[in-house]
Amino acid sequence: MPFLPEEPVHSPNDLFDNTFTRTGPSQWWVAHTKPRQEKAIARHLLKIDFPYYLPCEKKRVKVGKSVRSVQIPVFSGYIFLMAEEEQRWRAMASNRVASLQRVVDQEQFWTDLNRVRSILDLGKPVEAHMTLSVGTTVTLRDGPMAGMTGVIEKVSGGFKFVVNIDFIQRGLSVTVDGEWLGLPQET
Repeated sequence: MPFLPEEPVHSPNDLFDNTFTRTGPSQWWVAHTKPRQEKAIARHLLKIDFPYYLPCEKKRVKVGKSVRSVQIPVFSGYIFLMAEEEQRWRAMASNRVASLQRVVDQEQFWTDLNRVRSILDLGKPVEAHMTLSVGTTVTLRDGPMAGMTGVIEKVSGGFKFVVNIDFIQRGLSVTVDGEWLGLPQET
């Protein structure tokens, strides 16, 4: 199977800058893709100049005697795009989108996407969650993700910090050091 070169996981380049405007008629949409079509849709959106985000994790895979680095979408079957209501059909024109849903709470969704990006930027292994466990909500008090709020799950030998994208009922988890947690101290 041929490997595609590394592609942008978001467009435009300043999508996650604080200066990127989310005002006006454009709004976030969640595209549920046909199987294994996330990257093809990202290429289509890049070509038609629609802002998008396809959260990906870099993984190393062995092919024969060589090892290659590949980008794997962390939320299989989903890509997030920004479009005006009357222009969303252009995203559907790729014939790779199964459904397109408008995000109701735009600000919360933007916050969720920023948190996912922050975790992926750490370069640590992540785990996508299909259903999210009920746990303690904390704000990390230390470490590279200090100030970020999420749900903590206890696992053997440590803690997993889970951030959710509520709209699609999925999230990412990453193992964190216990000292980073803002949990109340036991007495």
